[in-house]
Amino acid sequence: MTERFTRVFGETKPVIGMVHIGALPGAPLHDPSVDLLAAARADLHALQDAGFDAVMFGNENDRPYEFQVDAASTATMAFLIGQLKSEITVPFGVNMLWDPMATVAVGVATGASFVREIFTGTYASDMGPWTPDAGKAMRYRNRLGRPDMAMLYNVSAEFAHSLDRRPLPDRARSAVFSSIPDAVLVSGQITGEAAAMSDLEAVKAVLPDIAVLANTGVKHETVADVLSVADGCIVGSSLKVDGDTWNPVDPHRARDFMERARKARA
Repeated sequence: MTERFTRVFGETKPVIGMVHIGALPGAPLHDPSVDLLAAARADLHALQDAGFDAVMFGNENDRPYEFQVDAASTATMAFLIGQLKSEITVPFGVNMLWDPMATVAVGVATGASFVREIFTGTYASDMGPWTPDAGKAMRYRNRLGRPDMAMLYNVSAEFAHSLDRRPLPDRARSAVFSSIPDAVLVSGQITGEAAAMSDLEAVKAVLPDIAVLANTGVKHETVADVLSVADGCIVGSSLKVDGDTWNPVDPHRARDFMERARKARA
């Protein structure tokens, strides 16, 4: 594990809960009548009360997603996290889909411990051709004075198909060699859809010394199996009312998930 990853998450396989912010200003689904801060506060406290190791704020509701996030959305995300900062009791991260530069900027502005994004690769996606620049994003982080902020690289993009013909484990191993991530994340095809266990196993087999996390679709009934292979997981949809990505966090489901995760880690 990298020093940054261990400093943020410790030695335990972390379980990171998602705070899905409602559609932000500039997004087509934005509704000015929705109290974004109150909804985010409720989800944050539900996750912390359930014992999650960390939380991550994301703009999953800003569909259709952008490669260059609207400035109003970025500013509002930073404002909301700033309003909640005094109430956050665990390490937190940010992700502005699908913009590495905006993600880093919001992470720095809010004092986040980590960020998640697609930083490497070339994809054909629902949003068009996708060519992120890890070198630019990492240099931006350092230029803004946060070389300590951990960077979690999603190497199997949702809503997209990799144009790189190398197998996923080879792409993951290459990303670690060339881009120095603090963790590698393995995803399913869309939000809430599980990564194949065979993909998790194959990536972990070639990256024994780097944290490999399941990024999507971890469910109550699968968390034990996932944590037997992965070095942690990020979970959102399974914690929501009725397991629906777009609903608020259900405190009962969140507590049940963490009870199962703790048993699996023990």
